[in-house]
Amino acid sequence: MENSKPKVSLLEGIIILLAMIVVMGVGVIGLGISPEVPILIGIMMMVFWGKFKGFSWDEIDNSFVVGIQKGIVPLFIFLLIGSLIGVWIAGGIIPSLMVFGFHLISAEWFLPSVFIVCALVGSTIGSAFTVISTLGIAFMGIGITMGISPAMIAGAVLSGAIFGDKSSPLSASTNLASAVVGADLIKHIKNLMWSTIPAMVGSFILFAIINRGSGAANFSKVTATVNVLESHFNITFWAIIPIVLLFACAWAHIPTIPTLFINVVVSSVMIFIQNPKFGLVNLNNVITSGFVSHTGNKEVDTLLSRGGISSMMGTIVLIMAALAFGGLLMNLGVIDAVMNPLTKRLNSDGKLITTVIATCIGVNVFVGEQFLSVILPGNAFKNAFKKANLAPVALSRALEDGGTVINYLVPWGVAGAFITTTLSVPTSQYAPFVFLSILSPIFSILSGFTGIAVKHLK
Repeated sequence: MENSKPKVSLLEGIIILLAMIVVMGVGVIGLGISPEVPILIGIMMMVFWGKFKGFSWDEIDNSFVVGIQKGIVPLFIFLLIGSLIGVWIAGGIIPSLMVFGFHLISAEWFLPSVFIVCALVGSTIGSAFTVISTLGIAFMGIGITMGISPAMIAGAVLSGAIFGDKSSPLSASTNLASAVVGADLIKHIKNLMWSTIPAMVGSFILFAIINRGSGAANFSKVTATVNVLESHFNITFWAIIPIVLLFACAWAHIPTIPTLFINVVVSSVMIFIQNPKFGLVNLNNVITSGFVSHTGNKEVDTLLSRGGISSMMGTIVLIMAALAFGGLLMNLGVIDAVMNPLTKRLNSDGKLITTVIATCIGVNVFVGEQFLSVILPGNAFKNAFKKANLAPVALSRALEDGGTVINYLVPWGVAGAFITTTLSVPTSQYAPFVFLSILSPIFSILSGFTGIAVKHLK
């Protein structure tokens, strides 16, 4: 049955991908609309092209399943993160972090401080999404109150969280990149630092520069916000307990889903300890619909009225559509038709590494799934790297620098859609400030052409 599938030529594959770029570009960038409708148009075009090409309806339907099933676990994680955000606000955890942050972080070094803190925490717990949905929200509240651009704050949060995700042995994406190519995890992380450390240093310098030009902090506004938080929320040092739990679960190698369940339960118990009259019905509403702030301060209420399962539904719908679209492109042979010929025309380390990074970026744009941007190019280029006498860690680093970090910059990507929902900043606004994602592929390509830290087989 597999051999009877219609073959897609290179020209067909290129035409299809160019058509999809036009649809996405006109809709999302040209018209400024949300990505759902352009993606649905792309899916419609793929469905009818597939039937015209000779694929059966069963093969087309199975493509949806192939695409979406790869995202089931992340989609469920998003539901739990929505719940966690709601109970963290209701339990005073995020408000407490905001108050502590106002006292500890200087306005002059706010963006570099946010970047470093998120990088350190991310390196410890190995989950960028967890850092973004917890510390990220707190830092957004602090920075906006100080008068700093939300897009810049989001860029600092994301850059730090992505660095932590890349450098942690507990990170799912880091483990995946090493596993796909058969590289040792620790050797992969060490080799990854050749592009990641320069990107980190460059990011820190850029955040320090733009922080200086972002204007003076409005300290009267900061004081007023602190007063509002202290009078309407339980600001307590015990708010650190759920954060300590995240670290403990990471050190115990407990997966993300049970870690989030544990944190939601403990945070819910803290709510009842602080306010025994809160009630199960109110807790249910917070988990399902999010927390609604009624402080009377418009900016505080806007910042802290969020969370809940329902807040993630738009993101989940978008991601399901993107994954289905990616499933069609993969299962109907479009991706393979374009990728396979590339591996036969590369005659230098620099060209090979650059092509891998470009392919990873392309998969992110067309498929929108972070893990697939590592898996597909990893499998496609594994033999080409072996023939070029390049070590597996050379490929795994290229996969991370072009795949893992770029998904945060794609509006319809899993990570991009999640960030927009969680931090309430459009991807097009924060993307120019995610310096780590921008610099990582650049340093990786430079490494390929200069030969610096490019590992070869013995």
